[in-house]
Amino acid sequence: MMRMRTSLMMLRLKKNEPVLPMSNELRTVGNKLYIGDEEVLHGWESFTGWYWFATEKTEIEYNGKPIWYGFVQGQYEEWGDFPEAEIDSLGMKAWKIKKIDLPHAGRR
Repeated sequence: MMRMRTSLMMLRLKKNEPVLPMSNELRTVGNKLYIGDEEVLHGWESFTGWYWFATEKTEIEYNGKPIWYGFVQGQYEEWGDFPEAEIDSLGMKAWKIKKIDLPHAGRR
């Protein structure tokens, strides 16, 4: 269930406001990772080379775990929602990135 809000990289704004392009640049500032102006709260990595970077926790849960909004580096790079339970379902093929490693994670 990798439902993405949009296949375009867009900044979420209030209803009826214009949609602005969002930066996909990963950068390290101190000991934190940012994508554009968004601070990354959590990250996951997989053996397939996919990365999930959570920048916002939604109010919705799926299978008792939060659904996150953030940036995914998969076959394509895109912003959208992804459930933590789906990443957990990959078992040993995906893991949470340690906080100390997070500033250096991702494809750049």
